[in-house]
Amino acid sequence: MTIKHHDVLVLGSGAAGLTLALELAQHLDVAVFSKGELDDGSTRWAQGGIAAVLTEDDTIEEHVSDTLAAGAGLCEASRVRHVVENSNSAIQWLIDQGVEFTKEASGQYHLTREGGHSKRRIIHTADATGHAVSSTLIRNALNESKLNIYDHHIAIDLITEADDDDTQIRCTGAYIQNSKTGEVTTFSARFVVLATGGASKVYLYTSNPDGSSGDGIAMAWRAGCRVANMEFNQFHPTCLFHANAKSFLITEALRGEGAHLKLPNGERFMARFDERCELAPRDIVARAIDHEMKRLGADCLYLDISHKSDEFIKSHFPTVYQRCLKFGIDITKEPIPVVPAAHYTCGGIMVNTSGSTDLRNLYAIGECSFTGLHGANRMASNSLLECIVYGRSAAADILQRAKSVRPGISHIDWDATRVTDSDEDVVISHNWDELRRFMWDYVGIVRTNKRLERASHRIKMLKREIAEYYGNYRVSGDIIELRNLATVAELIIRSAMERRESRGLHYTRDYPDLSPIARNTIMVPINFAGQDIIVTQPR
Repeated sequence: MTIKHHDVLVLGSGAAGLTLALELAQHLDVAVFSKGELDDGSTRWAQGGIAAVLTEDDTIEEHVSDTLAAGAGLCEASRVRHVVENSNSAIQWLIDQGVEFTKEASGQYHLTREGGHSKRRIIHTADATGHAVSSTLIRNALNESKLNIYDHHIAIDLITEADDDDTQIRCTGAYIQNSKTGEVTTFSARFVVLATGGASKVYLYTSNPDGSSGDGIAMAWRAGCRVANMEFNQFHPTCLFHANAKSFLITEALRGEGAHLKLPNGERFMARFDERCELAPRDIVARAIDHEMKRLGADCLYLDISHKSDEFIKSHFPTVYQRCLKFGIDITKEPIPVVPAAHYTCGGIMVNTSGSTDLRNLYAIGECSFTGLHGANRMASNSLLECIVYGRSAAADILQRAKSVRPGISHIDWDATRVTDSDEDVVISHNWDELRRFMWDYVGIVRTNKRLERASHRIKMLKREIAEYYGNYRVSGDIIELRNLATVAELIIRSAMERRESRGLHYTRDYPDLSPIARNTIMVPINFAGQDIIVTQPR
């Protein structure tokens, strides 16, 4: 039996995972795992920026108030305050790491405004903030000699043990496959941190990279962690609509700087849906676009910033300008064809303010976690902020507890003696396509009871097929991700069926009104065979 030991396993190499790893590198033996290259996650694709209270005319109270309003009654006020109060220090930490944010001619940082924000408080690096953050943290991680970096390694499942007092299960490691060799290794650790990102790949159309398959959420659920509010999937209103443009998001900052949403005939329409027009929160804008597309039978709508000067557009949005130009669209002269696409998972693994989960020594940070910050609708540019704040909070908690936490006692090695190589990979590709299509059609921007029932029936059959395949053949990255996507899809469907109202990102024609009582949808696994019960907790 081969077991590798580290103090801390960090599953994920995005902003959250690398923030925590860099904070711990000088104190503990830390290993960082990435499914592909270190920059393959969602962080580098974030364009708009990071929300923070950075000027005298802005206040913590205003940022908190805006976030609570966008969250439609489901934000945890104390968690929102925790993040916002630490926003200034989080930005300073990034600056100290070497992130170069865009400055005005005066030398002050340029701040923009996005939907839901009452002030200009979005600090950014042109329109490629995520790339600046990701590349800086990766560079620092690679230069940190005490960090152990494992790229092209995908986690299969967590390892758990009963604690001495038998009152709480603890996490002591993970089974992880080397994607290049197929070898599965048992990794033991005193602490395990899930920083695996979201699950938007469960939908056919998404702005996310291919790796956003809900791995951390699914693994934590199978290990016994509660998950919450999985019905709240944010659809970004504006992704580039072009046959050859895979998953390219058109930053919300365009609308913050005055871009107009238009129908195919050039008419603006957002005023019919919200007095804030293009600056309404994302859920409202996405539903408005979806409504108009279906009403007109249109393949897409349009986002137009061509009324601004060429110099302004090219200097503020160089990435969008160049990418659109690659597809023959000159945004200084013509509108951009756009459609909504799955963008962000607002629910996830339940954690406290330190990122701790229901399992002792298991943490979850970033998009895979449910912190209470986003509520029923994530406000623009709060997500990268959450990654930095919770990455640092979890690191501080781990350092405080490190001396008192011992390694796991025993482990069962990965057993592949009774499986064979598959000659039916077509099953994986077919199931993968079917799952993402029915999730888009039945559990998308607008839902109904009948659609959810159909989705529930499909996912149960699909999970049986996937379980049979998983049990009989050697694991691969595709089957690992498909298994996780199926688990997450079921959690989303079950949560959506439980919410009998329309709130934030969850809109259903059968219950179009807002309930007077705001409740989180909390799912609790009652055994490790996948049986579960839904519990709603009144606020």
